[in-house]
Amino acid sequence: MNGSALSKVVGDSARTLQSGASTNLASIRSIAARMKLLALNALIEAAHAGEKGAGFAIVAQEVRNVSAEVERVAGALGLNLNADVDRLTQAVAGLAEEARARRCVDLALNAVELIDRNLYERTCDVRWWATDATMVACAVEPSAVAAAYAIDRLGVILSAYTVYLDLWLCDLKGFVLANGRPGTYPGVIGACIGNEPWFRDAMALRSGDDFSTADVRMEALLNDAQVATYCASVRAGGRADGQPLGILAIHFDWQPQARAIVESVRLDANEREGSRVMLLDAANRVIACSRGRGLLTEIYDLRDDGQPQGHYRDGRGRSVAFHVTPGYETYRGLGWRGVIEQQGQD
Repeated sequence: MNGSALSKVVGDSARTLQSGASTNLASIRSIAARMKLLALNALIEAAHAGEKGAGFAIVAQEVRNVSAEVERVAGALGLNLNADVDRLTQAVAGLAEEARARRCVDLALNAVELIDRNLYERTCDVRWWATDATMVACAVEPSAVAAAYAIDRLGVILSAYTVYLDLWLCDLKGFVLANGRPGTYPGVIGACIGNEPWFRDAMALRSGDDFSTADVRMEALLNDAQVATYCASVRAGGRADGQPLGILAIHFDWQPQARAIVESVRLDANEREGSRVMLLDAANRVIACSRGRGLLTEIYDLRDDGQPQGHYRDGRGRSVAFHVTPGYETYRGLGWRGVIEQQGQD
């Protein structure tokens, strides 16, 4: 129920109450006046009870009849009030639920926007570092000396950018020439990743201004850590239109960054207890969850009906609010969604 519909219910109920109360109050006032007259007559008849007993009995009976009518009107008034109070209560409850759901839609948008702003910066990083002279030199002539310089340079970058697990410089055949943490990940250099989908996507890039992204996944060469991989092509002279020489891949440390996003959504203590904040990829796979469940394994049954945002109650009475990423700057996003699922509230 939307706000205008709720306003109509509240208005209609108020008018019904006003009309009903006015009608029934008029009836009660009329009855009360008759009761006063009858009471006066009863007093008069009582004064002559000895010889007017029969008349007093008639008055007493009429008083009983009027009392019954008062009870009937009062009962009708109570019924009308109960019905309208129920309608008003339902309308207010619907309005409160709508407000909660709309707030959750906004919070879902905020969550997915925060991660996309973060990932936009990653696309800038990879394109910038791919033009680094040390990367270009190693890609042109991948000697041991050039690789050592590249390893050192990548290590320096990693020391300043703690959101990355590792950075890889690869040749055009898919062999890793250098990485930033050879001591932590000794099996990376010399590994062939040419058949990885993210590498093939990177090989298709048309210029140094372009970048490729990969869905969140577990990377075996990084001890099965969850990563989001971004790539750019290393080109001759570090120019956007230069001849392709290799690929720079940067592996974003996904799990702690994503967890920080979903756990920082502004829910109060009571809401948080019954809520599950998630990020879903374009296939509705859970890639982040405030409760830590289903990561990279669960396909969430999101009923978005093709809409970019909305909310609904599922078959278990839970409120589900969602919003698709709008992207950020030149990063259009990957069709990810922020989702907030909450247990049904009375």
